[in-house]
Amino acid sequence: MLLNQLSAAASPLSPEQVQKLQGLVAELNPIQQAWVSGYLAANANTAALAGGLTTAPAAQAGEAATLTILYGSQTGNAKSVATKLQQQAQSRGLAVKLVSMADYKPTALKKEQFISIVVSTYGEGEPPEDAETLHEFLTTKKAPKLDGVKIAVLGLGDSSYEFFCQTAKDFEERLVKLGAEVIHQRADLDVDYEDHSEAWISGALDAFEPDLKAQQNDANVVSMPLTAGVASHSQFNKQNPFTAELATVQKITGRDSTKDVRHIEISLEGSDIQYQPGDSLGVYFLNDENKVDSVLNALALDGETQIKLGDESLSLREALIEKLELTQSYPGFVEKYAQLTQAADLLALVDDKAAMREYIEARQTYDVILQNPAKISAQELVDSLRKVQPRLYSIASSQAEVEEEVHLTVGVVEFESFGEQHLGGCSGYLCRFAEEGTQIKVFTEHNDNFRLPVDDNTPIIMVGPGTGIAPFRAFLQERDAREAEGQNWLFFGNPHFTQDFLYQTEIQGYLKSGLLSRVDVAWSRDQAQKVYVQDRIREQGEQVFAWLEQGAHFYICGDANHMAKDVHQALIDVVKEFGNKDDEGAQQYLKDLRSANRYQKDVY
Repeated sequence: MLLNQLSAAASPLSPEQVQKLQGLVAELNPIQQAWVSGYLAANANTAALAGGLTTAPAAQAGEAATLTILYGSQTGNAKSVATKLQQQAQSRGLAVKLVSMADYKPTALKKEQFISIVVSTYGEGEPPEDAETLHEFLTTKKAPKLDGVKIAVLGLGDSSYEFFCQTAKDFEERLVKLGAEVIHQRADLDVDYEDHSEAWISGALDAFEPDLKAQQNDANVVSMPLTAGVASHSQFNKQNPFTAELATVQKITGRDSTKDVRHIEISLEGSDIQYQPGDSLGVYFLNDENKVDSVLNALALDGETQIKLGDESLSLREALIEKLELTQSYPGFVEKYAQLTQAADLLALVDDKAAMREYIEARQTYDVILQNPAKISAQELVDSLRKVQPRLYSIASSQAEVEEEVHLTVGVVEFESFGEQHLGGCSGYLCRFAEEGTQIKVFTEHNDNFRLPVDDNTPIIMVGPGTGIAPFRAFLQERDAREAEGQNWLFFGNPHFTQDFLYQTEIQGYLKSGLLSRVDVAWSRDQAQKVYVQDRIREQGEQVFAWLEQGAHFYICGDANHMAKDVHQALIDVVKEFGNKDDEGAQQYLKDLRSANRYQKDVY
């Protein structure tokens, strides 16, 4: 039987397990699939012949001698680090269990003795989607006492945001309050986390290993390190991106629009990259050469000066264009640059977090340098900057339709400041500087928390204003290719109908063909009173609730700080009114949807 024909009736797996299995298989090439098949078969045979001898400890004493790694990941970075922690633990012969917080039963905490948490933070110090339930559970009276439990916590975040790594701090604080003991110091890592995470992993395992091995020996448990590497999703990833061709850049907003949104098509020909609707594409970009030259002139530096960046030697100008972050500003750079230059205005910001936040919000890294020129060396400048990080964009296509291509919907970040036009690093590069035919470096980030239902008969409701339409274009292409029978309802919003109706022809075509059952639009500036997607949801509340009662999955993509919160509140209002529930009951209704993977968000 083909995997895509599996159903709850035909498989011993739950629908969620089938969905995850489908996702994994879609990411593996035939050689990797064969390896996984052989590994599972060998693992099962070994367990049968040896009375349950596996890489995990024996069931009777196993929980006490197992390191449980819980990860909460918004874009895949925390999952990647957690997987490395798992692999290195196994290579030491330690029994280990890797679990997404979304799949972990909080009540199982009382059975744990060794826990490592790897978790990211997004928005205003909020946990990632898959960590929300566990994050909240730890504050309730149901949370168990954890006396004697040993923990180590790793946080990933972005120091350009105010609540840097707040979720990791929350987890550690709450676990300690319940009685857990921290045996390895928490690390709060910035966007350039790779090298630092390796050191933390090594230190954490050094701390866990003695007790784990002692308990395994006491229980006569044999731990078997993996004899083969874990199959990767693709040979191309963040550390090893694929060099792709920028095939198409097309503006899809009108001439008089206040927004510049581009439809972008990238060729993946020659790669083994596979992706699913809901995944993201990571894109590396080049900094504006004119801005780089302005920085060199302001600091009186020769662009041909050779510098060291890690183990690499290259010219300063090349490093500034290709390797270093010069657009997104963050406190760490201002602090380092203040110490280098001894600029009084910058030094005054170092101990004033509120003033620092206000300062960097109005400036790119370029501005900080150009407004505070000083006599520093090329290497000092490089050492004060962090490596450029790829930008992630929700994929706007299904491979079932576009095959060896990937499409994006990119809004240009642009603003006027200090008498000059400023552009976002990646959006400016893709939409304004890079020409069609340019070679760009890309990779995919899989998002198991934003997936179409396994059952093609399941109805879905999609809320995607602005560029939040991107993943739903992929959803619709996929459902069209699969000839899915489930109903599809789209809520879309933007300022003006005539200027900002992204993918209008496609959406109208899907309506005509019947693939789209309903479309509700909100043009916020086409009338005196502003109208947004959350207003349309309230207007259609009775039908929205009816769809949810019929098993519909509900999706949101777009702005996390405003739109997603407003849509969530609209949903609460709808459930209260048409489900006859109070506030607490409506909140629980949505939590139950989340637990069933029927309420998913891709927000930023």
